[in-house]
Amino acid sequence: MHLQFLGSGDAFGSGGRLNTCFLLDRADRSLLIDCGASAMISIRRFGIDPNRIAGIVLSHLHGDHFGGLPFFILDAQLVSRRTTPLMIVGPPGLAKRLEAIMEACFPGSAQAPRKFRTKTIELDLKTRTTVEPLAVAITPTPVRHPSGAPSMALRLECEDRTIAYTGDTEWVDGLIEAGHNADVLIAEAYTFERRIPYHLDFASLRDNLSRLAAKRVVLTHMSPDMLSRDDKMLAGCERAFDGMLLYL
Repeated sequence: MHLQFLGSGDAFGSGGRLNTCFLLDRADRSLLIDCGASAMISIRRFGIDPNRIAGIVLSHLHGDHFGGLPFFILDAQLVSRRTTPLMIVGPPGLAKRLEAIMEACFPGSAQAPRKFRTKTIELDLKTRTTVEPLAVAITPTPVRHPSGAPSMALRLECEDRTIAYTGDTEWVDGLIEAGHNADVLIAEAYTFERRIPYHLDFASLRDNLSRLAAKRVVLTHMSPDMLSRDDKMLAGCERAFDGMLLYL
């Protein structure tokens, strides 16, 4: 099992990086964590067969985190000729927002017949849910990032490994529970120390690293301010880049 950062950027392509999209590669149970608007570009660039992706797990419903879904689904239908089911897992309100974005991008596509089944699962906050076809347990923790539906930090448990992800949020203590003792914590670090509403600054993360006790912390969703900082300032955390590969 390995984790590949197909997109490590913010909403605005800072540093030329693609939108958020992480591949948890597990053969026929592979899944994406977030599926930003540039996800299909990422998938093609890094030579990923989209038909191997059994599920997509979403932290929240902003375009740079779920805006790639219409393109993924249309590619599956018209280009990749998918026949296996696709699980899409996310916050309450996912099904309605997915239909809306499909219709906004490609009118008529939401109800178009397909040769594969698409199933949406809306997670209950603070509840550990096992998604059987994906063989993964997901615990969503509410965070502070308005997105028209609950935004969540995610804790995923599979194959004796735990992958945690802050999603987008300003610091909230719920991140401790989501990320505690994770094998890998993927953490937003939008700014270095300047605090702005609804986004995580590196200084707040750094001050809580001992409480998180994650075995490895990888920073993502970075603005130009954060990208300009020297690696020596990162307190042992790693900076993600598009294509980065971690073996778990």
